[in-house]
This record gives sequence, C-alpha cells and structure tokens, in this order.
Amino acid sequence: MTQCPGATPYPISPAVQEAYGPTDLSSMSLFGGGFINFGYWQDIDLGRPLTEDDRISSQQAMYRHVLAALAPVEGPRVLEVGSGLGVGCAVALEEYGFAHVTGMDIHPQQLKRAEQTNADLLARRPEQLRFAHGAAESMPFAEGEFDCLYSVEAAQHFRDLDAFAQEAARVLRPGGRAVIASFFVPDADLAGPERLAELLDTYSTGLDVAHTIPQLTGSLERAGLTGVRATAIGASVWPGWDRWLARMWEPGTWPRNFLRAYREGTLDYFTVTAQRPMP
Repeated sequence: MTQCPGATPYPISPAVQEAYGPTDLSSMSLFGGGFINFGYWQDIDLGRPLTEDDRISSQQAMYRHVLAALAPVEGPRVLEVGSGLGVGCAVALEEYGFAHVTGMDIHPQQLKRAEQTNADLLARRPEQLRFAHGAAESMPFAEGEFDCLYSVEAAQHFRDLDAFAQEAARVLRPGGRAVIASFFVPDADLAGPERLAELLDTYSTGLDVAHTIPQLTGSLERAGLTGVRATAIGASVWPGWDRWLARMWEPGTWPRNFLRAYREGTLDYFTVTAQRPMP
C-alpha cells in the first residue's frame, strides 16, 4: 500500500468508516464474490431462480461494462477510484491488457483486505498492480499520471463532486478518459434527496449522498473535461438487483425500495464518460 508524500489527508465520513470497517459490506452474503456493486444483469435470465454464480457474473459484468467504455483511449496506466477489495483491478489487469493498474481507496482496512485478496496476483505481477491510500477529492498522484480512470459504484459516497472532478482532470494525461458508474438522482429536482431518505436507509444515515446527474456532469465540465455524457443503464441494474434481494428481503423492506425509487424516477444508475482534452 503506497501513499505519495505531500498528499493532503481527507476525512472519512462516519457512515463510510462504519460500513467498510470491521463489519465490512463485502463480508455480507449479499455481496458475495468480493465485488461491491449492484450488478449489470443484462445477459442473465431473471425468470429463473438466481444463483451465487449469477450474482458474481452480474458484478463482473458491471466492471466489464465500465472497462469497455474506456475505449477508444488506449494506454498502459489505469486508476480505479474507490477500489474496495481490488477484484475489479484484477479484472482490468488480466482481461483488458493494461500494463499497470492502481487501486485507490479512502479506507485503510479496505486496502489491507485488497492486498490480502490479491496476494497471488501481487506476487506474480508486482510491477503491474498496486493499492494506494487516497480520497477521490484528494488523490496522491502526479499530474497526468494515468491514461484512464474509472470508478464503479463509489461516487455515491463522494462528499465533494467538484473536488473529485478537478482531481480526475489533474491526474489524467491529455487525451485520457474517465468513466464513472453509480446511482444518481436523474435530475435537479430538489425533492429527490428527501424522498430517497424516506425510502432508503443508506441515504438517511448519510452513507450515500443524493448527488444528481447534472451536478456530476457539471462538475466534470467545470474541471475542464470534455465530451461529458451520461447514459442511463438502470434497466440492466435495478430489476436484477431486486430479484437478488428477494432471496433475503421481504417486499416493503427498505432494500427493496431501490427498485421502487427507480420506478418512481427518483433514482437511476448511470455510466458517465468524459475526456481530458488535448492541448
């Protein structure tokens, strides 16, 4: 685990500290497989009983969807912001041919878990994979250090989208591409945050922040990134996620309200792409 000298510390919110601390979301059977995301279920048959293999396949598919969106930019060095257990970094390294992958996370315990989870890969390819301690709003890297940057289901935890966007633009080389996938309020309707807090405990406790898509795309544009585009992929996320939740949660319980929020138009899942322009 590395930390660049001079990097500015950034506080972890209490809710994030608790969720990814000793109890650790990834230890729950809900997130079996080590990928902490809701899954991309497009190619999975939801009309039959779901298995653990289906769940893991959906999580891997989310990473593949995001990593494929990095094209057409090619380059050897890629950064994952909010890398968790680092299993997505392994997919990026082993399936997409990057010469070097850095996984960055704000939570020290997650970084220790990432190093343990990927011990074999780190031993086999020590010059190609590393894990670094840093926040999305204060990244411990040099300007232009990366060819590509991606983040999977972490942006809902970011406290300052403007700071994240500025840092993303800074650490990307000219021509470098960023892809962010997570769930957001689709528009700037001020009723959205209040409604999400009513429906979902993760918003009422402050673990998730009700960022809107206009806030994120605006932050990226103000940071100087171009070609900013948000694509809704909720139809490939929410029905499958709800079918998986149905194994453990009854209708009317708060985790099942993700699908309800989507159907109400209060919440959706997006892939957002942007690029640092050439000089």
